[in-house]
Amino acid sequence: MGYSSTLLCLSTFIICLSLLALSSLTTADDAAVMSKLLAALSPTPSGWSTSTDPCKWENVTCDGNNRVTSIDLVNKSLSGTLPSNLGSLTQLKSLSLQGNSFSGPLPSLANLSSLQQLYLDNNKFSSIPDGFFQGLTSLHTLFLSENTNLAPWIIPTELTQATSLVRLYASNANVVGFLPDIFDSFPSLENLLLSFNNITGPLPKSFGGSGIKILWLDYQKNGLSGTIDVLSSMTQLKQVWLHENQFTGPIPDLSKCTSLFDLQLRDNQFTGIVPDSLMSLPSLKNVSLANNKLQGPLPAFPSTVTTVTNNGTNSYCKTTPGPCDSQVTILLEVAEALGYPIKLASSWQGNDACVSWSFIACDSQKITSVNFSKLGFVGTISPAIANLTSLRTLYLNDNNLTSSIPDSLATMPDLQLLDVSNNNLTGAIPKFKSTLKFNATGNPLLGKTPGMIAAVTFRESEEGKRQDERNNSKGGQLGKPGPFYLG
Repeated sequence: MGYSSTLLCLSTFIICLSLLALSSLTTADDAAVMSKLLAALSPTPSGWSTSTDPCKWENVTCDGNNRVTSIDLVNKSLSGTLPSNLGSLTQLKSLSLQGNSFSGPLPSLANLSSLQQLYLDNNKFSSIPDGFFQGLTSLHTLFLSENTNLAPWIIPTELTQATSLVRLYASNANVVGFLPDIFDSFPSLENLLLSFNNITGPLPKSFGGSGIKILWLDYQKNGLSGTIDVLSSMTQLKQVWLHENQFTGPIPDLSKCTSLFDLQLRDNQFTGIVPDSLMSLPSLKNVSLANNKLQGPLPAFPSTVTTVTNNGTNSYCKTTPGPCDSQVTILLEVAEALGYPIKLASSWQGNDACVSWSFIACDSQKITSVNFSKLGFVGTISPAIANLTSLRTLYLNDNNLTSSIPDSLATMPDLQLLDVSNNNLTGAIPKFKSTLKFNATGNPLLGKTPGMIAAVTFRESEEGKRQDERNNSKGGQLGKPGPFYLG
């Protein structure tokens, strides 16, 4: 045998010895961790003993190298604090500790890249360490619900490394803050249960197009807010619980959610008309809309649907299904273009707009004045206003209205005054009759050509402001678009 062959054999032998030593070391490490776990538990789990190999303990599974891969201590009436080195079980695939009384801080499980299932629910843990979710690249099931003693924590962005996540349960676990916009990182996520926490802010845009089927976000203490428009693109939804929050705006079109069977939207601030598409969902069995600010016709769901729709704070125009009064219908179209403001929903009740409806005045049961001045409205001016044929005065000034003035307003026979001043309107000005008092000051882009709009936009930009300063320093003056009044 030559020198090279001898050297090769020796190197191979050394490598084998090293691997054997490493295997023995990691096996010993696992045994040490399990011994610490045993010492921390009270009472001692059945079949666990320091005198036996942990791989032979009840509800403990090891691989062929005697590495611990699974610990199952579900509902064993155990208490104690988990050892800080539990994360050294680097081959652990499943950890099931739910239904006990474990307390104290959770140990870090960071970088357990083999961990697939983590059941920690129904315990008394006190805190989750920073970096706890780091490197859990194989995780597909995470249960943390019913840990009411946890210190407030937010869903961390490092959870995005768990790209195979299917189920995330953390109800009644003191989750706080905004939902991070990370849910496009979980293509397999089906169940997201986060009820009874203190989550605030809007629904994340990354919900859109996700495969989430079960979504529980109900009973947040201070309340999730904003609209729920993103649900329109969550086409795999089956069950949605959003009750007891602060959501606003109209109920979106959910016609693409053909598998949706349970929709709980009660006790929020939803406004507007219940869409017909909701009543036509083929799989819907349960729906609750009570205690919102909904208006329009009382929704008529099929007899196969269990509903709670008309109690509490909703303001349907009638107590039975059927169309609303024509003037009410027109005003609700006007409100739709404004996003159904809650100021209107709170004060427009019943089926007679001439009885105590705020911002509305009537003469002989015909609407003659609409005054939305300085209400902070956003949105557009609805062409439906023109259907109020007895309208004499229309105040829309000092809001944040955009888009153009509908041409239909120029056809209103009795309109005497139109005030749209101090908004952000654009486009051409309709050809109003000469007798109309029309105030459009404070809309710098209204009535401008595209070239003029580009110039105004440039002047309002930072570069435009610098150009103005340069011109003024040279003794010149660049004119600014001024307000105007027609009438």
